[in-house]
Amino acid sequence: MKPLEIDRPAEFTLRGNIRGLLVEMRPQEWAKNLLVFSGVIFSRSLLDLHDIWASLLGFLIFCAASSGIYLFNDLCDIESDRAHPVKSLRPLAAGELDINLARITMVALFAAAALGSLALSPRFALIIVLYLAACVAYSLRLKNVVILDVIIIASGFVLRAVAGAVLIDVVASEWLVICTSMVALLVGFGKRRHELTLLRSQASSHRRNLSEYSVRFLDSIMAICSGAALITYALYTRADETVERVGSQWMLITIPFVVYGLFRYLFLIHQRGAGGDPVKILFRDRPTALNLLLWIVAVALVIYLPHFLGKG
Repeated sequence: MKPLEIDRPAEFTLRGNIRGLLVEMRPQEWAKNLLVFSGVIFSRSLLDLHDIWASLLGFLIFCAASSGIYLFNDLCDIESDRAHPVKSLRPLAAGELDINLARITMVALFAAAALGSLALSPRFALIIVLYLAACVAYSLRLKNVVILDVIIIASGFVLRAVAGAVLIDVVASEWLVICTSMVALLVGFGKRRHELTLLRSQASSHRRNLSEYSVRFLDSIMAICSGAALITYALYTRADETVERVGSQWMLITIPFVVYGLFRYLFLIHQRGAGGDPVKILFRDRPTALNLLLWIVAVALVIYLPHFLGKG
């Protein structure tokens, strides 16, 4: 019996560390890295195997980089996360993951992202370096600077979108980049609003700058961001370069899906108390998921149907 009693804790520890690493790496958040494919989709390169392969490698590299950042952030925030009703359940905060193993994994992920990006493209490697530098600065200091904290978070989404264009050597539409920025800011300020309403009087003890935000202020900023996102997307669909690239003005038919998506997100935040995790909203809210699917189908038809009909 004694050997069994000794082996069980060791096996449990191994499984616990593996499970803890997977949870801390947050694979569900890798959906954000799908923005890397925006370049290959909107440039009508989805049928080019070389461009698809480059985008796929870029996606995987961003997954490694972002998971390394998640580990770094949680290592920095262990103490404050233990006082959070949700983040206290994370393996590092809950003491279910060996800290040294988390550190080693973090370094390995950073190294894989850096070396992989450099092998893929020097310009893409620069984007990865900028992404990692911004995220590290955020975790160490900038997360406590009001407004700038959300701008840093939003920059990560923009860098993903720009990286998608860089990987296949095309120019990213400035309107699409601005639209991505506005949507990312909307999501970022939505997360701050959720934290503020969830933690209430204890908000400042978890994150110092939360005391400088207010629900009314965040609602105003979110209204501005959602309006700007809608306008810039509409301008993107009508831009000369978009019409020339697509070969028609039919991108206009995708605007209603963007309108609904933005309004649905605001509805979930204000009426359902959501906003803490946009990825959960994407996969758990059926109207949002269906709307996204319909938008993708509409965009694909507008961009690629002329090609199959011999008009592209």
